[in-house]
Amino acid sequence: MIDDDILTIEEVAKYLRVSERTVYDWAQKGEIPAGKIGTVWRFKKSEIERWVNDRLSTNRMTPQFSSVQIENIISPSRILFLNYSTKRDALLALADNLATAPQVKNKQELAAEILKREELMSTAIGRGIAIPHVRLSSVTDLVVSIGISQCDIIDFQTLDDQPVRLLFMIAAAYNQHAYYLQTLSYFSARLKNKELRSALLAAGTPQEVYNLLVAPPEVAKS
Repeated sequence: MIDDDILTIEEVAKYLRVSERTVYDWAQKGEIPAGKIGTVWRFKKSEIERWVNDRLSTNRMTPQFSSVQIENIISPSRILFLNYSTKRDALLALADNLATAPQVKNKQELAAEILKREELMSTAIGRGIAIPHVRLSSVTDLVVSIGISQCDIIDFQTLDDQPVRLLFMIAAAYNQHAYYLQTLSYFSARLKNKELRSALLAAGTPQEVYNLLVAPPEVAKS
């Protein structure tokens, strides 16, 4: 359990899906916000969340857009218009849709892990966007489900206090760590474009949403 929003190395490693040794090395080198209680490293949940969001929003984690072939990971059949005011209902609806993809072999595990990840740390990244994401051995290849919410989802923990309206759920195979991070960074960077966000919210059909996302990226306008 997380006590007063303080995370252990093990909890940070689980959240970031890296080894505990990697987290330890980052802490030793000052590459991740951390502090020591005696001889033990501890991490503030809010600081880790900001660290991850900063690295995603500045595209520092991964290569540029060319590494992600968006048309290979999204489909009109996995784009939903949602009408739920709570994150749990929205996440379960998206997970249910994502589980229809042939790459996902265990629907129950997907839903459970998505909710567990959200409980550990919010996947909202600001600007009304959330990117729930997991890597699982029961997923054979990276796949995405997209939710366009018709109402504000107000119970995500967001850094800018904006309600969530756009959700991009990513499930990847456990051995796809690099591509997983590239995809997270891809969506985070593309969605900095305010005009794209507005167009997605105004879209009337899944095909319209799909067409907007597979179009060539424009310079971000926040």
